[in-house]
Amino acid sequence: MHSPIVSSAEMRSAEQVAFNRGISVESLMNEAGAGVACAIQQFFPAPGICAIYAGKGHNGGDALVAGAYLQRRGWQIELHLAFPESDCSELTRKNLDAVKKGAASAHSHSKRHPLVIIDGLLGVGAKLPLRDPILGLVRDINNRRTHQNAFVFALDIPTGLDSDSGDLDPQQCVTADCTVAIGFAKRGLLVDSAIDVVGRLEVVPLLELATPESKPIEVVATAGSLGEILPRRKFSAYKNQFGRVGVVAGSEGFLGAAILSTRGALRAGAGLVNMFVPRELYSTVAALAPDEAMVKPIQSYTDLLKETNVDVWAVGPGLGTARADELLQVIEQSENPMVLDADGLNMVAKNPGLLAHCRGPRLLTPHPGEMKRLFNSGKMTRAETARQFCRQYPVTLLLKGSRTITCDHDRPVCYNTTGNPGMATGGMGDVLTGVCAGLLAQKLALYDAGRLGAWLCGRAAEIAVFQSSQSEESLLPRDVIEHLGAAFNDLRNPLV
Repeated sequence: MHSPIVSSAEMRSAEQVAFNRGISVESLMNEAGAGVACAIQQFFPAPGICAIYAGKGHNGGDALVAGAYLQRRGWQIELHLAFPESDCSELTRKNLDAVKKGAASAHSHSKRHPLVIIDGLLGVGAKLPLRDPILGLVRDINNRRTHQNAFVFALDIPTGLDSDSGDLDPQQCVTADCTVAIGFAKRGLLVDSAIDVVGRLEVVPLLELATPESKPIEVVATAGSLGEILPRRKFSAYKNQFGRVGVVAGSEGFLGAAILSTRGALRAGAGLVNMFVPRELYSTVAALAPDEAMVKPIQSYTDLLKETNVDVWAVGPGLGTARADELLQVIEQSENPMVLDADGLNMVAKNPGLLAHCRGPRLLTPHPGEMKRLFNSGKMTRAETARQFCRQYPVTLLLKGSRTITCDHDRPVCYNTTGNPGMATGGMGDVLTGVCAGLLAQKLALYDAGRLGAWLCGRAAEIAVFQSSQSEESLLPRDVIEHLGAAFNDLRNPLV
């Protein structure tokens, strides 16, 4: 199951097909509004203040349905209407009446927290540039985000962003912390230059909307699209059924990378995890290693080619380049699937043609700097870079960033939707390497392990911040590891 990315014309066409089948606008609006409210609650389970900025059309109506839903669950509602009630659509007025009875006056001085803003001013297809009164309310939203620490949810698109091209004027666009796309993600939301105004991306599926028939070339990763990738375990299961991961990571001064990758593989569900380290590091690593992992000393990395007790390799974090010749032999000659990261990628970057001759499947997980060393993409977008790289080399690519991309030569480019700026700290990639290896060990395809691993790590980071005690500043890789279990549970039981 995929969650495709559509244009505004494709979205209107899907809605029209539903209307032709007898589905009412009100029915879709009620489903959309309930989904938006659920999206808000997965970040803010406890009630707070919700300020609704509503336009006169159906985007405003969706926002008001969400507000009524939250109001019934104890939220205090503020209303900020862009136009007089008499100018609003019939459905928007109807939903406005449902909220007004319990709504607080604008800019309430209540000290209840959190303060959440719903941007429901303009929807898909709105004409730019903005004018008052919409422009004034956009500035008010951004001012409250800056000075009152409001968390902004944009409904479908941030007001001021072109839903097809992603064009925007930063001075005339809502800066959202999370954009909740209705039905399908819109093309403009995934443009590289729009990331900072779109923020986290959530998709509220509408069951009555048919998925476009054409095969998608780009999709987004959502709980709904990923939930069936990892099957439920049988009650009679035993450890060897979930694979054996070999972690080849760490060197003097960089042993933490090996530990983080190992913990990631363990928490992702691998049946067994072995750490392979040079003999001179064995005693130190053995003292630091998780109790659940086994540490094995080796004389040479080429000894790994004879290892029969490993199904999947995780290679690269913290390795250094002192034994590059040995490691390049392993990267090229091992027949087992391999997640390749960090110094493993830096070694390959000196001879990327090696990737054309690897004997086993390879999942590469570069950050932008490593990607530049691997492949000179010029002025290509991140998605174009990923596509071109996978056309040139028979690998699967997970290009990390604030909208991580997973790419394979015969699959749609997949954008991750989860995560937050707190993940911009050393060690997060090491965790992801281990998680992807742990998923591969459970017989997932490389493409599926990459997109699922990215989603899980991002969601674990969100849970650590919004449902635990961390902040974007304090978030550490260990927090992501500790909340992977909750992320798995959200995957199987999504609110949205």
